[in-house]
Amino acid sequence: MYTLYYGRGAASLAIHAALHEIGVPYQLAEIDLDAGQQRSPDYLRLNPQGKIPTLLIEGQPFTESAALMLILAERHPQSQLAPAAGTLARAAWYQLALSLANDLGNNFRLWFYPSDIGSSEGDAATRGAIRQRIEAAWERLDARLAANGPYLLGEAFSGVDLMLTMYMRWSRNMPRPATDWPALRKYADMMRARPSWQHVSHVEALSDW
Repeated sequence: MYTLYYGRGAASLAIHAALHEIGVPYQLAEIDLDAGQQRSPDYLRLNPQGKIPTLLIEGQPFTESAALMLILAERHPQSQLAPAAGTLARAAWYQLALSLANDLGNNFRLWFYPSDIGSSEGDAATRGAIRQRIEAAWERLDARLAANGPYLLGEAFSGVDLMLTMYMRWSRNMPRPATDWPALRKYADMMRARPSWQHVSHVEALSDW
């Protein structure tokens, strides 16, 4: 049994979808981010950084969305979350998981929480630089999907597709969302139709995407 501490539409979204893809029993514990529950003493005992997600595995807390995707793929090799261990496809999968976390996850953190680097939403220069980094990632990913889709690894779905879909959703209110790129727009339509994505969108009561 797993327990996922999640926030609606937050970095837990890909892990929530992954648990549904695997088909294992799991429980959900919602953390109300708007109410600041991530900074409550009870939650900080699980995750001292006060970030989402936290996944209890056999009663032990583990954090970081990309790391959790790797852990779930290794614990459930029969799932479609990752190619077979030891293959070149698995090596490419590791590379994608970490590059998505670095190129998109880290930059979105700065976009949404500019105070982390002593900036503010009114700092046009910093915001422009962060936006440029995110849009450069969309350019690379759009080219990859156009040349070798429909999924990030070609014909095979994997957990990195859930990660990318989560990050794409985060861009929906940016000046240029990910769906402005044609291959990414087609990819988003495909992923949003996936049962696991529809399930988590319903459970988390997401009003768009």
